[in-house]
Amino acid sequence: MTHVQSMLDVHSQDLEGIDRTKLAECIQACFDCAQTCTACADACLNEDMVAELTNCIRTNLDCVDISAATGRILSRQAGIDTGTTRSMLEACRTACRVCAEECGKHASMHRHCELCAEACRRCERACAELLVSLR
Repeated sequence: MTHVQSMLDVHSQDLEGIDRTKLAECIQACFDCAQTCTACADACLNEDMVAELTNCIRTNLDCVDISAATGRILSRQAGIDTGTTRSMLEACRTACRVCAEECGKHASMHRHCELCAEACRRCERACAELLVSLR
């Protein structure tokens, strides 16, 4: 059991209508994505061809901000607003898709881009699955 799942399990807020497992998976995927995108942007900055990676760096940093914010919002259960939650999940899905596509362009040359694209796709899927489970 992860710390995310443990915290959800002990929270006093009733999570009626929300699949706790999907919620925990999405929170973890958001934070994993933020960390991976941060590391990928940093690795891109250290490549000899950094000028060719500026769009990759930008999409990485956008994805970091959006996925981290989504993970934080999903972690707050008291007085959850499903409208805000849905909007954040949609934004995160979009940012992850865009970042995965951009990193995918460089994946054959840079392993960090390959790993980042994988983390983004995982987060995109987790957001989509949580969206489906919300009432």
